[in-house]
Amino acid sequence: MTEASPQAAAHHTPPDAPHQAFVMVTELLQSLGHAHAPQWLSVPARTAQEAAEALGVQVGQIAKSVVFRRRADEVAVLVVTSGDRRVDEKKVAAQVGPIGRADAEFVKRQTGFSIGGVSPVGHAKPPVTLIDQDLQRFDVIWAAAGHPNGVFRLSPADLARLTGAPVVDVVQHTA
Repeated sequence: MTEASPQAAAHHTPPDAPHQAFVMVTELLQSLGHAHAPQWLSVPARTAQEAAEALGVQVGQIAKSVVFRRRADEVAVLVVTSGDRRVDEKKVAAQVGPIGRADAEFVKRQTGFSIGGVSPVGHAKPPVTLIDQDLQRFDVIWAAAGHPNGVFRLSPADLARLTGAPVVDVVQHTA
């Protein structure tokens, strides 16, 4: 796979960007030694499709964050999956126990991020995290950086290193 570079829609953080979560993710990634600083998109990318269009990459290269609520203890379960895949809730439950849907308030309270900008790192309360093995199809992927306009570049190996999460089969497969 060839390495894709963002188009003109992406640029470094504008000096007037007041988005605290984006700044926090930027600082955290820098402190962890991540090689690629988050970028601020000129348009919000609340879906994998919007992010892919803004970056000029395949939808599958977007590492989308899907948050569930673990029923046993109300802990957030973060599934970071390829943007062109759908999470199989039964596979997730087999890994972490019974889960339910998480509403926007739960996501914000548990992660510190709003839906559409949930980063795989820097959560308010540490979630149980699972990484979709299908992300390994790509050399370069892009994840949210705390805000719908914020993204950062990484590899699937970087994602596993930064989150400490297992890489597992958590998506639906068509027959």
